[in-house]
Amino acid sequence: MSGRHVYLDHASTTPLLPEALDAMLPLLREHFATASAMHQDGLFVRDAISKAREQIARLINAPDPEQIIFTSGGTEAANLAVKGAASASKGNHIVASAIEHPAVLRSIESLESIGFSCTRVGVDREGRIDPQAVTAAITGKTALICVHHANYDVGTVQDIPAIAAVAAEREIPLFVDASQSAGWLEVDASFAGISFLSLAPHRFYGPKGVGVLYRNRRNRLNPIIHGGVQEDGRRAGTENVAAIVGAGVAAEFAQRDLAARSSHTANLQQQLWTGLQKRVQFLRLNGPPIGHERISQQLNISFEFVEGEGIMLMLDMRGVAVASGTACVSKALKPSPVLHALGIDDSLARGAVIFSPGKDTSAADIDFAVENTVAVVERLRGMSPGWDEFQRGVLGSKIGP
Repeated sequence: MSGRHVYLDHASTTPLLPEALDAMLPLLREHFATASAMHQDGLFVRDAISKAREQIARLINAPDPEQIIFTSGGTEAANLAVKGAASASKGNHIVASAIEHPAVLRSIESLESIGFSCTRVGVDREGRIDPQAVTAAITGKTALICVHHANYDVGTVQDIPAIAAVAAEREIPLFVDASQSAGWLEVDASFAGISFLSLAPHRFYGPKGVGVLYRNRRNRLNPIIHGGVQEDGRRAGTENVAAIVGAGVAAEFAQRDLAARSSHTANLQQQLWTGLQKRVQFLRLNGPPIGHERISQQLNISFEFVEGEGIMLMLDMRGVAVASGTACVSKALKPSPVLHALGIDDSLARGAVIFSPGKDTSAADIDFAVENTVAVVERLRGMSPGWDEFQRGVLGSKIGP
């Protein structure tokens, strides 16, 4: 086992920015009052939360910081958007892509259990949502459209302006899940047609335990957690002030460094893919080609004749942390539903590994990851009955001759 450790799982979560931690500590130590308190300590905390709203609003170009709602995480933000908007509508139909995050799809399923219906729009072989297909799915009862900005599994960047234009023209609320893209891509909540937009700060060097939902004030939203009047009555519960403050600082740095971070990870992304292509046969890049249609810090690669889980575990033993499927569903040990929706054969889907560099990943780290991935795939194929049958001409390849 190597003494070196290279973390290439930033699409799942990122380390906490030191400046965010520094800002959080006083809220955990000295300024621990609740924001609801009427004394000076409470006022200090309310001001800290207000500043964080402003920082988040600038990151996503929200017209008004008061349109920012803090939750316990991106999952709760998605639940609040889907369930809160649907229950506030007179309609009972939802349009969503077939490759939304589980937080969105499970929320829709919960609504279906109480009488809602949903049209799940398919995607092409690279994971793109066709705005015309969204238009075709709309009915007179459509209460909400749900799409993501960048796909959590294959990195496809969706045409949000075009889909938002559809929503605006038909006057239907649109929820955009930007939990994978915020901090890495330009996110603009001010597009006409965007009603709700969710963020997960832990994916751009903020803390866990806090999420963000932007709500256009023209759109109704019912709370899904009941109690006090925190967050303007839309999310009851004592605020996680330290995490909110840390999220604000992370947002400020993400806005400042977005271009540099994206350029850096795009170079590493290309280096990794080029290195593996040169040295490993029978591999497939899932999702769009590297470029503007793909988020810069994520590669989903299928290695034929081996299991992605095996690659992940053996790389971990060698000091390289990667993912085999998204962190929210990888424990299920089933082929990715996203890859299935893209029409990718289950044998290739089971061989998928997600590599995601971050702002502090170096070119040397990528070289180390390539070297070890090559070695691991060679070793696993040496033990694979499928690879043996392929070598003997008994079994064909799904990728090439």
